[in-house]
Amino acid sequence: MKQQLLFVLPSLEAGGGEKSLVTLLNCIDYEQYDVDLVLFVPKGIFLKQLPKNVRLLYLNDGYKTFTSGLSCAIVSFLKQGKLGFAFSRLLYTFKSNVIKNKGKAEQYSWKHLKKSITSLPKEYDAAIGFLEKSSIYFVVDCVKAKKKIGFIHNDYVKLDLDASFDLPYFEKLNTIATVSEQCVTVLKEVFPTQKDKVQLLYNIVSAKLIHQMAEEPVTLATTKPSLLSIGRLHPQKGFDLAIEAAALLKLQGLNFVWYIIGEGAERTALEQAITKNDLEKHIVLLGIKENPYPYIKQTTIFVQPSRYEGKSIALDEAKLLHKPIVVTNFTTAKDQINHLKNGIICEMEVNSLADALTSLLVNESLQNELSLHLSKESLGSEDEIDKFYNIVNG
Repeated sequence: MKQQLLFVLPSLEAGGGEKSLVTLLNCIDYEQYDVDLVLFVPKGIFLKQLPKNVRLLYLNDGYKTFTSGLSCAIVSFLKQGKLGFAFSRLLYTFKSNVIKNKGKAEQYSWKHLKKSITSLPKEYDAAIGFLEKSSIYFVVDCVKAKKKIGFIHNDYVKLDLDASFDLPYFEKLNTIATVSEQCVTVLKEVFPTQKDKVQLLYNIVSAKLIHQMAEEPVTLATTKPSLLSIGRLHPQKGFDLAIEAAALLKLQGLNFVWYIIGEGAERTALEQAITKNDLEKHIVLLGIKENPYPYIKQTTIFVQPSRYEGKSIALDEAKLLHKPIVVTNFTTAKDQINHLKNGIICEMEVNSLADALTSLLVNESLQNELSLHLSKESLGSEDEIDKFYNIVNG
């Protein structure tokens, strides 16, 4: 009999965790496993990449009403005589809007949101909350499963969450999976009573698939040396640092265009910074690209200016395509980059980033040396699926 698995995620919008899940789902042996997927919001650029074997589940009407516009939800609940739901919706909105830390807002508003969610009727062999916060809370509170697993895709401390809120949920998990050695260390330090549950499972990156998709024809708008970064337009990704570094490169008279693939709430602020520094000809915000690999393949240098990462999937993908790489020294950078061997690690500071980029832009032999080293590395992590099976079945 097939094992019954459930995965839970907010959506399949662009993001490292979302991409990691889609890759994992494309590696699963569907002769051994039946897979259901709950998305709080069933949309995103990765939806069309889901295997046909995955059954997408939709949440109940009460949840849909709850997450509609505030006035619409309140009126609907009042008409149904559900005063408690209406009050919970008000508290949910209040906490979501008043608490400035969005991660903690999601934590503290969960108890109101979950009142609108009907527990799933099916019992699973394993239920996997594939992202921190609500995905895990849903698995613990709303799912019957023999084994419950939660994934943390970032350095937990950098997420600035309330650990005392998460601890009772982590206590009800069988496994807490995370994506890098540093993330394992941090989780064990923050949750010492749960340290035996913490397991390392690298993001699955398919070398074969990436090389195949990289052949799709795209044309960059310029023949200048090009830089490329990928990520949500969010302070975590350090694109404000990138713009300041680009201004320094321009002052040096360097010829370059810096492309950024991604979308997010910081777009307007970044656009304003680009205009302020007269960088319209040097920085191009490309938005979301369903297939970023041709852009990586054609670019001169891949840049990851993040303030923190769990384990960057985009960085692994750039390595697979043998791109010279510059990264800031976030806590997990050394898990992926060996300085001056397969990339350059600079300090998380504008001048250091600009200096690292300058040294690489003007030194084609160093670019070739880094690319050659990457071409000799054993990259790709398809075998991580066996570790996943062990976690599910162990």
